[in-house]
Amino acid sequence: MTTTDNTITNVTAQQTASQVSSTTSKTKSLGKDDFLKMLVAQLKNQDPLKPMDGTEFASQLAQFSSLEQLTNMNTQLENLGLYQTTMNNTQAVNLLGKVVSVNQGNQFQVDGATAEFGYNLPADAAQVSIRILDASGREVDRIDAGKQTAGLQNVTWNRGNNGTGMYSYQVNAFDAGGNAVEVETRMTGKVTAVQYKDNAIYLTVNNQEVAFSDVVAVKG
Repeated sequence: MTTTDNTITNVTAQQTASQVSSTTSKTKSLGKDDFLKMLVAQLKNQDPLKPMDGTEFASQLAQFSSLEQLTNMNTQLENLGLYQTTMNNTQAVNLLGKVVSVNQGNQFQVDGATAEFGYNLPADAAQVSIRILDASGREVDRIDAGKQTAGLQNVTWNRGNNGTGMYSYQVNAFDAGGNAVEVETRMTGKVTAVQYKDNAIYLTVNNQEVAFSDVVAVKG
C-alpha cells in the first residue's frame, strides 16, 4: 500500500505542477480564474485514500474569496479612474472661451475699459505698488495699493487712454521692516484651445500652454 500511495502522490504532484506551470507561463500573475482552476485540479487529482483536509480546503476557499474581492475592487478603481478622466476632459472643454487665472506668469488680457488680475501675498505687506506694462514692456501705469494683508489680492485696472490687448504687471511689496515680501503672480486670460498629451490636459491661455491642474479661478 505504501508503494501505491507514493505512486499516486507523485502522479498528483506532477500533474498539479504541470498545470501550474502551464498557467503561470500564460500570465505573470495569477488571477481568480487561475486560482480556481488550480483548486479544481487539486481536488480532481487528490489521493482518494488521503482526501484534502477540511480545514485546509476551507482556508483555500477563503483565499479564493479574498482574491475575488480584490479583483472586483481593482475593477471598480479602474472604472473610477476612467470616470474621473472623462469628467476632467469635459471640464477642460467647457473652459473654451472663458477667462481663467493660472498659477504662473503675470500677463492679463484687456478687451474692455477695465481688466482684472490677481496675485497672492504669503505675508502681510506694509506697502504694495503695482506696475502695469504694455506688450513691449513699457510702463503705462502705476498703482499704489498701500497696506495689504496676506492672501489673494484682486485688482481691477482701468486702462484709461491705453489700448486693448495684452498687458503684464509687476508687484513690489515690503513689510513693516522694509524687507521685500515675495509675491506669487498669476496669469489671467481667455482659454483658446485644449490639448491632450502625455496623459495630461493643457490649455492655451494668452498664447501660452498651461496645465489644466494649474487653473485656480474661472470667470464666465
